[in-house]
Amino acid sequence: MWQRSVLLILVLCVNVQCGQADEPFLIVLGVAQDGGVPQAGSQDHDQWRDPGRRRHVACLAIVDPRSAKRWMIDCTPDFPEQLHALDETAPPHEERPGLDGIFLTHGHMGHYTGLMYVGHEVMGSKGVPVYAMPRMHEFLSTNAPWDQLVRYENIVLHSLEDGSPVELTSSLTVTPILVPHRQEYTEVVGYRIEGPRQSVLYIPDIDSWEEFDEAGGHIESLIEGVDVAYLDATFFSDSELPGRDMSGFPHPFITHSMKRFAPLPETERAKVRFIHLNHTNPALWAHTDARKAIESAGFLVAEELERLDL
Repeated sequence: MWQRSVLLILVLCVNVQCGQADEPFLIVLGVAQDGGVPQAGSQDHDQWRDPGRRRHVACLAIVDPRSAKRWMIDCTPDFPEQLHALDETAPPHEERPGLDGIFLTHGHMGHYTGLMYVGHEVMGSKGVPVYAMPRMHEFLSTNAPWDQLVRYENIVLHSLEDGSPVELTSSLTVTPILVPHRQEYTEVVGYRIEGPRQSVLYIPDIDSWEEFDEAGGHIESLIEGVDVAYLDATFFSDSELPGRDMSGFPHPFITHSMKRFAPLPETERAKVRFIHLNHTNPALWAHTDARKAIESAGFLVAEELERLDL
């Protein structure tokens, strides 16, 4: 546990020194798949007993110290802990939760259900802006209990359009990018985050890079156009869940992503930081063979609380 704490302190210190104190930055508030780590029903007793082996659900925050504004990308079941971590890093500037916007990727449980905490039963927040694609907008407006958040004006919905940037400040934009993934209730998007000095790609869920190709996207081009790319890494390989056929799982295995991205120049591979890891994924943990394979191939795994100047 102390090793992870030292690592996080070093990550934060290095990044703080990289830019000016009033420049915008991004902070990773979670790296796990929707169920977090440990996941409900897990029999991994070490994970339950050791706080150092816990990981929150994938979530990013954007902070602009100059305007004292803060935004989250996705609102996870770990929202209470993640909001507290954000408060510790960048204290809120107004009435709780002090968020100038929440950008949702899609309607799977790990990506929007934290909205319940801003509602009548907990924070009773007023007018938190929530940015969502059209089907996600309709889903929240017409389905209980989420429609109560809208009626009570705990949240105010704002519509997104694929490829249309939302201006956060004069030097910060967030642009949704449609991606193929299970769409039982809503569209699924990733985001491009553009700051004054650096840009970030965030795609926590996608069925496959090949289906993205067929839909007119091209992940290598998107990586080329940013400084850091946080990409879906739910499972490490097809042998991760003993006794289960994983061939149809709607996520690219890390092993497949590494093979696809292997021809990229070293500088491009170094941009990739794998995120949204399932509780079974060995790449969650430093010093495992999986983590060593990723790093020796020139990629990285996202760490909670890592900070990137924008």
